[in-house]
Amino acid sequence: MTDLINAALVSLDATYGSKDDVIVALTRLVAADGRSSDAEGLATDAFTREAKSSTGMPGGLAIPHCRSEHVDVPTLAFARLDPTVDFGAKDGPADLVFLIAAPASGDQTHMVLLTQLARALVRKDFTDTLRSASTPDEIVAAVSDVVKPPESPVPASTAGAPAGAAAADSTSASQHSLVAVTSCPTGIAHTFMAAEALENAGRKAGVTLHVEPQGSVGATRLDPHVIAAASAVIFATDVGVRDKDRFAGLAEVKVSVKQGIHEADVLIQRALGAADDPNAPRVAAGSGGGRSSDGAAGATGGGDGWGTRLRTALLTGVSYMIPFVAAGGLLIALGFLLGGYELALNDSELGNSILADYNLFNLPDGDLSGHALFGSGLLLFLGAALFKIGGLAFGFLVPALAGYIAYAIADRPGIAPGFIAGAVAGFTGGGFIGGIVGGLLAGFVAAWIAGFQVPAFVRGLMPVVIIPLFATLISSGLLLLVLGRPLSWLTEQLQDGLSGMSGTYAVVLGIVLGLMMCFDLGGPVNKAAYLFATTQLGDPTAANLNIMAAVMLTGMVPPLALALASTARAKLFTEPERESGRAAWLLGASFISEGAIPFAAADPLRVIPSMMAGGAVTGALAMAFDVQLRAPHGGIFVLFAVDGVLGFLIALVAGTLVSAAAVIALKSAGRSSADVNAAVPATV
Repeated sequence: MTDLINAALVSLDATYGSKDDVIVALTRLVAADGRSSDAEGLATDAFTREAKSSTGMPGGLAIPHCRSEHVDVPTLAFARLDPTVDFGAKDGPADLVFLIAAPASGDQTHMVLLTQLARALVRKDFTDTLRSASTPDEIVAAVSDVVKPPESPVPASTAGAPAGAAAADSTSASQHSLVAVTSCPTGIAHTFMAAEALENAGRKAGVTLHVEPQGSVGATRLDPHVIAAASAVIFATDVGVRDKDRFAGLAEVKVSVKQGIHEADVLIQRALGAADDPNAPRVAAGSGGGRSSDGAAGATGGGDGWGTRLRTALLTGVSYMIPFVAAGGLLIALGFLLGGYELALNDSELGNSILADYNLFNLPDGDLSGHALFGSGLLLFLGAALFKIGGLAFGFLVPALAGYIAYAIADRPGIAPGFIAGAVAGFTGGGFIGGIVGGLLAGFVAAWIAGFQVPAFVRGLMPVVIIPLFATLISSGLLLLVLGRPLSWLTEQLQDGLSGMSGTYAVVLGIVLGLMMCFDLGGPVNKAAYLFATTQLGDPTAANLNIMAAVMLTGMVPPLALALASTARAKLFTEPERESGRAAWLLGASFISEGAIPFAAADPLRVIPSMMAGGAVTGALAMAFDVQLRAPHGGIFVLFAVDGVLGFLIALVAGTLVSAAAVIALKSAGRSSADVNAAVPATV
């Protein structure tokens, strides 16, 4: 087989103006070496791949790559740059660039090469050799030691597998190392519960397992050496995996985050089986955080059905929107606490005038600060500032929802069109419905444009100019000129219907919201109800604040009810459930519905109906008592943001008691003394 690289394919200390120039120069080296008959065609194919997501890597590295009908044999070309050139890596420009060119012959050779090279590039000794080499021959020798072409075509199903990963002989569990990523739409409870469940299952199976929980406060990234040593990866996620390229070549098991919690033992065995299966799915190189190497939506599961892709895109949008809601809502609530309710009157006219006319050295007097906390002018001024910042944060709610829906579909080229579509939805009055429509439009249009075949001189402009420009023009143009009025009308009808709900109708709405919040305890139905409530906070009418109160209260019921039940009738619960019950007190008080998941997973037919019963009662009472809430999260810790505190507490206690009584009754029904003894150790 022809060598992958030789001295003629190496350029040392070269000077180029842009990454396009680098790619063109490397494709010319390939053509000059007789490996391509059309350097321009090869460059166009490389640009096409580059536009889908950047190939820059941390540490001053870049690996542009493609399959092309304009190359005859698998080829590596290398350039060491002086000065460096930006290839889109977050930590800065690149000085070491490899071009991987493979024939478009149906196999996935370039995936194998890319995986081998990427694994070598995480080794400092290898990159140091590349940077210190004085001749092309030294580069060739170093690369040839770590990157070797496959001796036969690689089946597409094993594309990107590490060397030896497709071995047919079985390997024991103790010889395998696994990695996993967990993430849920909120990045709070499910994310870390799945991580803990997988870690426990790994220890039980005697497997080395490292988990990266991609939570809302960021993730501690897995060490590249840990990933390089792994045999398979488990993705227990409901939203897109950040920087998925890192796992290129690993056998993968993809499931929902709930399966990561409930079926951790099974997933470990599936991952071990996939590691030894040459036909198991593997992470494709170039899958990034949103789009895969073939242009499919990576974050939304390019191989999944449309329903799954849409669901994942929507949950990704909600996941990234929640920090805007939480920050803005809690700041507004703190503004009320410090400055008084007048800050919200007359479209925040009081708050705006205070910020315009006063400062920390010239505070409002007593005439203005009558309803501020302690009647303090300082607290009124600070309250006005917090209220204003929170309001500005809320202004990003719909654009963030739309922007990150588009990001989940089209990766970074979708962010700008999505944010702009969300802003247009707000301008036209389309609300969160318009934001969802705009985000989907922007994402799919951006992904569609990214697949266009354009001349080489245009390709470099695609991700930063052409895709954002035309995706914005099409998606936002449709929203503004065609869809804006229908969506605005739909939103107005919804708002009018909600505002007109009183008495029986409001109670019915509270029941429906309670059933939704308690049905899947943090899953898609729960998140749909929560999204509905939080997006109403942008227009803080009494009806919208009633909805937020009902949603938060009903979300608190399941963990509190199960904490109460497992305390009052401990013999009906196992020791692990009783431990979960002790933790559920705080989780429920903090409005983290996921505290009920361990109970629901163990006994769904008894637990879920019981929780829904209590949630319906709480939702109905919250509406009947006209409880209003201005904060999107926090549970009992944001009582200062509640109007109707007594009704709030009555509704919460009533629903908790109903759910606790129901679950105790169902667990007691037909339960033999042997069952009870099996559930409770003799020492209890």
